[in-house]
Amino acid sequence: MIKRKDQYNEATALTVSHDIRVRFNETDPLGIVWHGYYITYFEDGREAFGRKHGISYLDVFDSGYTTPIVKSTCEHKLSLRYGDVGRIETTIVDTPAAKMIYRYTIFDAENKISCVGETVQVFLDSKGELMLTNPPFYEEWKRKVGLLK
Repeated sequence: MIKRKDQYNEATALTVSHDIRVRFNETDPLGIVWHGYYITYFEDGREAFGRKHGISYLDVFDSGYTTPIVKSTCEHKLSLRYGDVGRIETTIVDTPAAKMIYRYTIFDAENKISCVGETVQVFLDSKGELMLTNPPFYEEWKRKVGLLK
């Protein structure tokens, strides 16, 4: 994951911490989480973030937009295993661009980093057209949470 602190204001970033329990169906025959499920854990983190900060998928949809993921990165450090309880920290990155950037850190039960990643989502209006500027509801949300003055 490339961090570009010169482009984003991480000092005002919002973070949510959410526990995840590794289920049997998420593991391979050795009991290790299959790599593709980490992206699902990222989604769990986004949903927890949205519930806490009032920017859930339904909030976006009710405002007339969708936010498809156009980029995702995932770097595996340590494996999670069946029965583990991990923690995902999800941070929204403040950027002036018309997109939502989330960064993720997944920790194991010993607080060691298991995985880090990032997703980028863009805004599409109800006709499916790409928004080149932030939608009004998103600007209002950013003001509400202190990301925009």
